[in-house]
Amino acid sequence: MKKTFSTSWKSSKRPSKQRKYRHNAPLHLKQKFLSAHLSKELRKKYGRRSLPVVKGDKVKVARGQFKGRENKVERTDHKKLRVYITGIERAKKEGSKSMQPINPSNLIITELNLDDKKRKASLEKSKAAAKPKAQKPEEGK
Repeated sequence: MKKTFSTSWKSSKRPSKQRKYRHNAPLHLKQKFLSAHLSKELRKKYGRRSLPVVKGDKVKVARGQFKGRENKVERTDHKKLRVYITGIERAKKEGSKSMQPINPSNLIITELNLDDKKRKASLEKSKAAAKPKAQKPEEGK
């Protein structure tokens, strides 16, 4: 079986092929795998369901041992597809603490870091595209 990434691959029912695709994907595509759902308020505001998690975003943990905790994203790991959040640590056997990696699918973005101009522009673009859908007059009256 080839270990290189295929751009022509569309989809498969086999989980092993799906895992292989995600594992061998280049970093510019893996960045999109680091997406998390937006909170209901942000979803209404920007007309989008999810966004890639970025350092500085405020997120809430929705699943797992740290469920309910809310804090800022300290760093993201594009190779391992994990997010590290301030204050979420685990104690090691020797007594020291280390950051606990969390899967972005278990997070909800509550506050966005809009320092990046491109990210801000793409959000404004999606916001403008979402408005006409909501304001369509009802037909057939």
